[in-house]
Amino acid sequence: MGSLKLPKSGLVYVDAQILIYTVEMFPQYFEALMSLWQASKSGQFQVVTSELTVLEVVTGPIKTGRQFLIDIYEELFASNEIRLIPIDMQVLMDAAKLRAKIPLHTPDAIHTATALVSSCETFITNDLAFRALTSINVQILKDII
Repeated sequence: MGSLKLPKSGLVYVDAQILIYTVEMFPQYFEALMSLWQASKSGQFQVVTSELTVLEVVTGPIKTGRQFLIDIYEELFASNEIRLIPIDMQVLMDAAKLRAKIPLHTPDAIHTATALVSSCETFITNDLAFRALTSINVQILKDII
């Protein structure tokens, strides 16, 4: 089993899956992600994500009526553990340009554009579609663990 290669400073972008694996304690990934959160808590870097992530992570708990998970996500987004980056016109235009060049779904293009606009050092995901990106250091959990 490998480990995440985390930057010494700056911003680290996390895709929605990373939050789901952490909050919902997915056994396959939970332990490996602890280094990310420990380094962030120590001030090594800041973890960021798009506002879109809120929609993506709470949909499942809403559908299944797991209010306790919704509460945990809301608490996480209100904390200093992670910073939500707004979806603004620049993000949307950059996402459209990405989709025109790379076969990304709209949400993936929004995540990528958000990371790039925010000057993130690293993008952590488990979505294989992000292998097509060359403009940012992408780490895919399936490739590491």
